[in-house]
Amino acid sequence: MKLHGTMTINEQGHLSIGGCDAVELAEKFGTPLYVMDEDHLRQICQEYYQSFMVKYPRNEVIYASKAFMTKAMARIITQEKLGLDVVSGGELYTAMQVGFAPERIYFHGNNKSAEEIEYALTCKIGRFVVDNFDELELLERLCQEKGTRAKILLRVQPGIEAHTHQYIRTGQIDSKFGMAIATGQALEIVQKAFSHDAVELKGIHCHIGSQIFEIDSFHHAAEVMMGFLKKIKEVTGRELPELNLGGGFGIYYEENDAPAPISEFAEIIMHTVTQKAEELKLNVPKVIIEPGRSIVGTVGTTLYTVGSIKNIPGIRTYAAVDGGMADNPRPALYQAKYEAAVANKMQEEATEVVSITGKCCESGDMLIWDITLPGMQNGDLLAVSGTGAYNYSMSSNYNRLPRPAVVLVKQGQADLIVARETYADLVRNDLIPERLA
Repeated sequence: MKLHGTMTINEQGHLSIGGCDAVELAEKFGTPLYVMDEDHLRQICQEYYQSFMVKYPRNEVIYASKAFMTKAMARIITQEKLGLDVVSGGELYTAMQVGFAPERIYFHGNNKSAEEIEYALTCKIGRFVVDNFDELELLERLCQEKGTRAKILLRVQPGIEAHTHQYIRTGQIDSKFGMAIATGQALEIVQKAFSHDAVELKGIHCHIGSQIFEIDSFHHAAEVMMGFLKKIKEVTGRELPELNLGGGFGIYYEENDAPAPISEFAEIIMHTVTQKAEELKLNVPKVIIEPGRSIVGTVGTTLYTVGSIKNIPGIRTYAAVDGGMADNPRPALYQAKYEAAVANKMQEEATEVVSITGKCCESGDMLIWDITLPGMQNGDLLAVSGTGAYNYSMSSNYNRLPRPAVVLVKQGQADLIVARETYADLVRNDLIPERLA
């Protein structure tokens, strides 16, 4: 397993994260346990800030909170001078609970409810990223009713199919997100937005997908979007000042992944935008990007306790852990791959091929197929790396499993930022009608 961030192997031969022994973390907080490396998180935030905002001061980096969102996470993001991308009233509420500056919040989503929009208007957020005609009309009506005005970006489809899993491609024409440039609908919704009084169109937005390694994909997206800004100016006579190019930068999960440095993504994007602006005789727009996975993915590690080990002679050895698809649905959803290590045997030779299975009542509850690890026994501690993004945020109570705790580690200190759910939490909202009493 590749050691990310502050990971080391200590004198006891145990995995250490943020100066904390993983075995001791498991003993104190229980398993499954999400462990978040604070210094690693802040270092990645600073790389984005330096690459996109210090060098290009008009730009903005906004964290895509869907990847991992808690009050502590929102507090760190604001301390690191980044903005925030939310896609629900719940994510917005979490941010507002810690005093996140509302003018630095962008509200995404393809089906925002009237209640969510009204709440966001009350909060006075910075931008709505409008997805479709229905939302545009709803936002216009609600703004008029409240006597206010909303600043918006319009989400458009550039027609780019990034090389990633089909479920996380979002820039192609056949997508639930945005209006396609190729069909003419994107220009139509731009003209519609300009005709409204209660919305102020500031720019356009695209997002071509997630877990993308090809830098050329972002170069191409920037070219297409700059061309569309030129088209808007030609047709309407108005030049939009903001261009949001989304996120989707790939990260390391396993040995076949080779992500480029953040600075290279910044350079190719800004070089393309600047070059196209000069070529098309446009002003260089404010560029906004929305990293989520690439900020928090490698920050997280999940610790599991190994339970039963079953050998099927000549077939496979299964090692079951005390979590699974309820705390990490990504392998079942996307065939996602992960690396792992036996956290209490980091210096022992890896000699046995095993498949890591969860405890959920599903044959598809497999975390890792055929990984070579040191010989394992009941009670060993398994560490799965790269689980910071879309693990806690997509976790569920399937099989009525309580969601794990989340602990933030830094320089030998470990603090709970999400308490472990209890059985009482599982039934807290259950009701029994009188007729069943």
